[in-house]
Amino acid sequence: MMALLQTSLIWIVYAAVITILLAVASLFIHVFQTPRDRSASVTLTCIIAITCLLATVLLLPVDVALVSSTTSSKLGRRKSWASQDVVENITYSLTIVYYFLYSLDALLCLLVIPFTYFWYEEYDEVAVEAGEQTLGQRFWGALKYTLSFFAIVVILFLVGFFLPVSHDKTGMDLGYFKRLLTENHGEHALTFALGLLMTLGICLYVLYTSSGLALFPIRLIKTAPSISSPALRASTAQQLETNRERQRQLEGRCGGNPELLSTKDRREYDALTREERTLIRRQRLVEEAQGEGQGWLMRTWYKIGAVFRPFKLLGGILLLMLAVVIWVSMLLTAIDKATNSICKHRCGYILGHVNVFNPVNWALVQSAKVFPIDYAIFTVLVLLLFSSSVVGIAAVGIRFLWIRIFEIRKGHTSPQALLLATSMLMLIILALNYSVSMLIAPQYATFGPQTFCDRATTSPLEQPDCSDSRELIKPCSELADNPAAQKVCTPSVVSTFLNRITLNYPFFGVVFFWAQFFFLGIYLVIFTTSLFRSPRLDERQLDEDAEEAEEEGLLANTGRRFNATWQDITGRAVQDS
Repeated sequence: MMALLQTSLIWIVYAAVITILLAVASLFIHVFQTPRDRSASVTLTCIIAITCLLATVLLLPVDVALVSSTTSSKLGRRKSWASQDVVENITYSLTIVYYFLYSLDALLCLLVIPFTYFWYEEYDEVAVEAGEQTLGQRFWGALKYTLSFFAIVVILFLVGFFLPVSHDKTGMDLGYFKRLLTENHGEHALTFALGLLMTLGICLYVLYTSSGLALFPIRLIKTAPSISSPALRASTAQQLETNRERQRQLEGRCGGNPELLSTKDRREYDALTREERTLIRRQRLVEEAQGEGQGWLMRTWYKIGAVFRPFKLLGGILLLMLAVVIWVSMLLTAIDKATNSICKHRCGYILGHVNVFNPVNWALVQSAKVFPIDYAIFTVLVLLLFSSSVVGIAAVGIRFLWIRIFEIRKGHTSPQALLLATSMLMLIILALNYSVSMLIAPQYATFGPQTFCDRATTSPLEQPDCSDSRELIKPCSELADNPAAQKVCTPSVVSTFLNRITLNYPFFGVVFFWAQFFFLGIYLVIFTTSLFRSPRLDERQLDEDAEEAEEEGLLANTGRRFNATWQDITGRAVQDS
């Protein structure tokens, strides 16, 4: 009864987190998409896709909690109710959930999102109004282009089904890992397909997530505005009116023909014309910053942003510290893998035992003893990396080589860009799943807080007792060859699946492993650069005069920031006396 209650509580927490994720994904899509060109199919597809991907990653703490609930970490033995059949039922149910989510993620990325993209592209408003395009024609047009992606999916699964896995492990004591080589052809196909998708995702992860992780905290620290949007709008409107009044005076002198003006007046007229364009651009940016014309939800979003603006500096500092800790944790584990991997590149740099202290891993293992504290920490970690990926995509843009194809901006993202960004995020999160499980928190992701009693017993069926000697209680690891460890320690399903990919297809493991060093290097370069680089506005939005005016308005001295925040919340500018 106690076991059923504990298991139910774990799944209830997971369901609550998924509900929150659904709201987060909906808000993310609504904030970024352009209000003038919305599509219900695009919005729904993106929300479902992002929710499913985050649900896949955030299933890991549930996985760890369920397998860890079968043991007592204080005694290093299984609980009385945790028979082998019960443990196998728990892992089997988790395996079904994982396979369902992974398969759904692959189908969404390879079929559903491409179909939705072509479905949107096939829409012709003029043809529909003239009755020349029906839903059937539009459906067939989208399906026709999607068939190429369907062919790719079929080829991937066929290759994975028939491709022989790497069984050449001669001279290597794999121990625990041997059973990972004995899966069926159906698992071969899914393992290969996800390994290939993770390989694509790791390339995006290295470029975008590393950039975003470096830029996200720095932007929070550096970009707190000193003047409110209502005040800037009122000032801009007054300057624009003064500018136009002076232009009317000059036009009155020449009867509306600027060519008749003197050289001095002509220079002044040209300067006023350039200044007018700058002020109009600034006015448009201010209106966008207040969420005008973008619906009540966007206006509420900007109000909430104004409320929390005073905490941006503190939040940025905390996120910066967390990002540095994550970077250090990844570096330590990467060095550990490179030095102590049981078979190096021949099995994808699998690490049998954590030999170096890892701060993130330690925090999660310790907090896992009191569920759901570890779930809260893990969720913050995943959302930070997800948000960093979004920031990275927004900063770098969707590019083909050096050519920017689409840009991702709040309130200005087209449906096509939104679908492509969602596909990229799906691949990134698949790669993120590997990085978190194998680099950032390997011990937590594999065994959690599980321990075993390292004491010999007279009977193979008897569980050893370490109640009188806590020194004999040791953390579980893959290389623990004690029979008691094999009876007590149950690896998480996700670690088993990821190790299966790297062990059966070592090429994937080698790519995953060395890509982490590129991630660490890019982060270090961008982080160091952003520390000494002042914030700049997008030159494509403003010319040089407008950029200078915007920086003067938005990046002035810090003494007026709290007053500006209050004006942004109320929506009214306070006139200086």
